Amino acid sequence: MPSRSSGAGAKPRAGARRGSSRARRAVGAVTTTNAQGLTPKQQRFVDEYLVDLNATQAATRAGYSAKTAYSAGQRLLKVVEVAAAISKRRAEVSDAAKVDAAWVLRQWAAVAAADPNELVQYRRECCRHCWGIGNAYQWTPAELKRARAQAKAAKAPAPDASGGTGFDRRREPNPACPECNGDGHGRMVVADTRKLPPQVRRLYAGMRLGKDGLQVLMRDQDAAVANIARHLGMFQDKLELKGGLDISGIAEKLRQARGRTDGSR
Repeated sequence: MPSRSSGAGAKPRAGARRGSSRARRAVGAVTTTNAQGLTPKQQRFVDEYLVDLNATQAATRAGYSAKTAYSAGQRLLKVVEVAAAISKRRAEVSDAAKVDAAWVLRQWAAVAAADPNELVQYRRECCRHCWGIGNAYQWTPAELKRARAQAKAAKAPAPDASGGTGFDRRREPNPACPECNGDGHGRMVVADTRKLPPQVRRLYAGMRLGKDGLQVLMRDQDAAVANIARHLGMFQDKLELKGGLDISGIAEKLRQARGRTDGSR
């Protein structure tokens, strides 16, 4: 029986070919790292994570498979070098923007302590009869002048001016007014947002025009108080991963914190 040759002309076994292929891939898989110890892909993840702080999206944009992006993102955040790079970059951004924990706390405090009445007011104002002579209809001088001119042009009777002039709707209702019984009229007044004092400007969050008209948007003052309280260690929130959130005592602490804030105004 002829013997099997193991010389140079013999074909390599399949296992040997696979081993050699794996070795070549292993050699090709070696990647360089930068000064922070990050591979190019990890560095890309750091860059993308700082865009929106979403690990899953950052992993996807960095080139990881969309199917495994969530697990890849969570795993990368636990890599010491990646976490250190993210912390370093965030500190650099914070320093450049002059934003730190004290600055954030001041913003929350400004929102929490602002008086909404300096932004939006609901006023009860006098009616036309509250301060007219004998509680008759009261005009402004310009209104009465126009009404008389219109009556004259139409050859109609002159308007009744027995209540006099001087109407100012900003006056308080007259408790003895027989027309409105001292209730006056309600009116919503919004401050000129160009001239808001600094402490109120933080409360103001813009305007929205909807089906019910113009809506003034304000930042959540209760949330600001809660954030301050947590920063100061006043709350001991406990997250129950299996059942829910233990919020025992939080509502009462929030009311107490809000009371202290209101008392300092």
